[in-house]
Amino acid sequence: MSRRGWVLFLSMSVIWGIPYLLIKVAVGELTPVLVVFGRCVVGAAILLPWALAQGWVRPALRHWRALLLFTVLEMAGPWLLLSYAETTLSSSLTGLLVATTPFVAALAGRIAGDEDRLTAVRLVGMGLGVIGIVALLGLDVSGAELLPIAAVALTVVGYATGPMVVSRALPEVPGVAASAIALSVTAVVYAPFAVPQLGDAVHASAKALLSVVGLGIVCTALALALFFLLIREVGPQRSLVITFVNPAVAVVLGVLLLGEPFTLGIALGLPLVLVGCVLATRRSAPVPAAETVVTPG
Repeated sequence: MSRRGWVLFLSMSVIWGIPYLLIKVAVGELTPVLVVFGRCVVGAAILLPWALAQGWVRPALRHWRALLLFTVLEMAGPWLLLSYAETTLSSSLTGLLVATTPFVAALAGRIAGDEDRLTAVRLVGMGLGVIGIVALLGLDVSGAELLPIAAVALTVVGYATGPMVVSRALPEVPGVAASAIALSVTAVVYAPFAVPQLGDAVHASAKALLSVVGLGIVCTALALALFFLLIREVGPQRSLVITFVNPAVAVVLGVLLLGEPFTLGIALGLPLVLVGCVLATRRSAPVPAAETVVTPG
């Protein structure tokens, strides 16, 4: 990857390592619908005025079908499913399950005829990443229910295919405009279900409310603006390798900020995750000219 690509990659790895903790805190007092609605409203309040001031919204709406598909795959569906799953699953297990996204993305790209070839080196990198995540978080699935795990599985499908929509159908749409529209649509869809529950927010603690605000500002508005740049810089498959690093970041933050123990799993898993990411994001070698078939006439 380029230097710009690495900067974006590392930024997204840190930023999207935070939501698991914030969602877990928020759904302890608020419903999943209210959490999704809140983060969308906050995110849209930041991005929509920006997009309108730049005159990006009207041109972006010409691609409304692709924008609607992106909204469903990346926000409206996954965020509710993820919030629902974390009402019973631990944030660590949720992060581990979401870390399978690059594999689903690679499969979807292969089916769609993506030119970004999945080499043996990149496969090894993905494998090391998964082993590292397992070492970091463990496989504590005891007592886990089927429906929350299925919800995370559907989230993975959405996260894996959403960036493909961006790279294929929205290459000329500014990321801020696409994100602002998607957030606004999601907020409108959830409003009829969330507004009657706003009374619950009055009785919620400051910690839960600040978690939703943090989700909206950092993990939604800022993250989506950067994510579009990352997709266009490194491609949809490589951009999703951040899902290997996100749980690792969450664990490291827990050690540094919350005083959680530095375990053997962290000592072994974190280097594996980092090496796996380097390998999984390597550029594929260009196809030799001799392999190119030219049809006469």
